[in-house]
Formats: sequence, C-alpha cells, structure tokens
Amino acid sequence: MIEEMKALEKYAEEYNIPIIEKSSLRFIQKYIKENNVKTILEIGSAIGYSAINMALVDEGISITTIEKDDYRYLEALKNIKTFHLEDRITLLLADALNIDIDGKFDLIFIDAAKGQYKNYFEKYCNKLNRNGTIISDNISFHGLVESKEKIEKKNLRKLVDKIKDYIEFIKGHDGFITKFYKVGDGLSVSTRKNE
Repeated sequence: MIEEMKALEKYAEEYNIPIIEKSSLRFIQKYIKENNVKTILEIGSAIGYSAINMALVDEGISITTIEKDDYRYLEALKNIKTFHLEDRITLLLADALNIDIDGKFDLIFIDAAKGQYKNYFEKYCNKLNRNGTIISDNISFHGLVESKEKIEKKNLRKLVDKIKDYIEFIKGHDGFITKFYKVGDGLSVSTRKNE
C-alpha cells in the first residue's frame, strides 16, 4: 500500500489539497498507539488521507469522519475503498456544525475550517469518552499566529485572531488540560480531566 499512499500524497500536492504534515501525522499515530485509542471522530476529511493513516495504526480502530465539500467527499470515498477501509471508516457528507453524531470517542481530531475550531470543540467535547482527547491541527497556522504583524490581508488577520482566541479558550477550559506541541503546523492536545 506504499505506492497507493504516495499516489494520495502526490494527488494532494497536485490539486493543492491541504493534508496533514508528516511530522504531525507521526505524532498522532504514536499518540493513538500509546493511548490505545480505538474510536476516532475526525472533523474535516478532505480526501481521507489522515483518516486512512489513523486507521492503519491498528485493525481495531474505527473512525467517523465528516467532510462538507462534495468533491473532496467523493475523492475520500474512493481513497478509503482503495485501502479497503470502508468497514472501519464511516465518511459523512455534512457540515460538522449542522449534524448530530451518535456514540462516544476516545479521540476527536479537528482539522477543518480554522475559524470554527472553538465551535467544533464546544459542540463535540461531550462526545468524548472518559480521559478522551481532542487534538487540533494548524495551531500555529504557518507561523502566522506567532507573527501576526507580518499579515497584510485583513481576512487573514481575522482568521489568525480566531485561532488565537481558540488557543486562549482551550488554555482556560475547566474540563480539559491542554498541551501545545511545535510539531508540523502546530498541534494542541486537550485531554479531558477526570471527573
């Protein structure tokens, strides 16, 4: 399946589809393994790259992943079939903020619209199992969160402000302990406190 994975990476590069950075992916795969994660909810499937890679960590893992873009959804569907993971990855075509999901998860991975991270967190944090974790990608957003003064475009500044607000929100959240990692484009790992 190495060739298929390379083809997936090449496709993402060619069509300018953002996929998780390799170092971030390795971090998450290691986290899944070390913490015996079996159920995952992913917000933002894109073409299925991260869901496929997370599912490949262990045969006992099942993933529900949400994508709102029709084209990316169809591409993800095709890729999941290529890797014979359709029995373990459930792909939903929907806006994550407008859908209700059953079940609880060991891990929730947020990698969708950056300006909506806080809304995703608030909507889905009650879907975590005890000691469950929410991992958010792109927390440093190409280094712009640390150097906002370099941003010329107003829309981009607004987006970076929303990411900064999200960082402050998870730092101060009573129900979670959050750690930040300078891996890839920045990751936050928010673990539910024991009640």
